[in-house]
Amino acid sequence: MNREQAWAIVEEFVKSPNLRRHLLAVEACMRYYAEKFGEDPELWGVTGLLHDFDWEIHPNMEEHPIKGVEILRQRGVPEVICRAILSHAPERTGVQPETLMEKTLRACDEITGFIVAVALVRPSKSLYDLKVKSVKKKWKDKSFAAGVHRQEVEEAAAALGLDLWDHVANVIEAMRRIAPQLGLAGQQG
Repeated sequence: MNREQAWAIVEEFVKSPNLRRHLLAVEACMRYYAEKFGEDPELWGVTGLLHDFDWEIHPNMEEHPIKGVEILRQRGVPEVICRAILSHAPERTGVQPETLMEKTLRACDEITGFIVAVALVRPSKSLYDLKVKSVKKKWKDKSFAAGVHRQEVEEAAAALGLDLWDHVANVIEAMRRIAPQLGLAGQQG
């Protein structure tokens, strides 16, 4: 499965611009970490791109991502990708993240959304001037982006052997690579 094939699946199933941006953000982070860890950026990127492709058709915790993976398997998506997608929600699927790719997907999923939220409340609305300290400040405010499971994010970073704030710095750097696609390049003057 290559990126073009994965993007065709995204285009078929994902209509929400925000969900598409989330998938792109996770893809960017997965590619960044694949490079960092000496792994296959295409495989990792495609996994990130597809991980939530089914959210609009299965927008509940009983079906996502289990029903989505059924669709991917029917389309011949490699099992390594399917298993990774299942492992990003182990509390629902029973599939624990074991490989480095699986652990990375889990670590990148929710933190990207949190970082987007932090960037959007800044005057610049940009990732380019976003600092870890800004994310840290918002992290302490439990009412900010309250839906983000902070403990899960912290545990996922630790499972990668990373300090949470080093992980946040990596994710910001990865997302900066595609800031315009994410709508987070700031005000154009």
